[in-house]
Amino acid sequence: MRRVVLLALAGFLALAGWVGVLQATGNYHAVIAGTLYRSAQVTPESLTRYVAEDGIASVLNLRGALPGTGWYDDELAASDRLGLVHADYKMSASHGIGQQEATDLLAIFATLPRPILVHCKSGADRTGLAAALYLARIAQAGEAAAERALSLRYGHFAAPFLSRAWPMDRSFEAMEPWLGYHDS
Repeated sequence: MRRVVLLALAGFLALAGWVGVLQATGNYHAVIAGTLYRSAQVTPESLTRYVAEDGIASVLNLRGALPGTGWYDDELAASDRLGLVHADYKMSASHGIGQQEATDLLAIFATLPRPILVHCKSGADRTGLAAALYLARIAQAGEAAAERALSLRYGHFAAPFLSRAWPMDRSFEAMEPWLGYHDS
């Protein structure tokens, strides 16, 4: 029994350490290099770096427009200074989205110049669902690739009754037939 407890504790500490690393590094990753990138909340400095390194042309903020909030005003000012197109779409990790919201989100993706940087607060849950939808519908990358966007690799942990982010997974699963994925 003691060994099981120690192994569980070690697993928890490893997971917590991984999530800490992701947050310390901005959880910045290429979804499709040269086309779509994902991250946690950007700062003017990180946004400047992403533009220099990967040529980011537009930013899609999934936290919604919040004028008068420091992070939002800084993001808009940095986007303007860097000549980026900036778009907002409000999502909540604790509330799922339906097909109409997914259609609206995909329409925004379709209008933005590439490469696009999509972000939320932590870059794990809302950003994961947005990246999954992009991979499924726009990039036609396949179900496995789309589902990997909602994974621990990016700090996304979802389990029924244990995680507030479970609605992201539930939303994607509900939209799979619409996305052309069928259970075998």
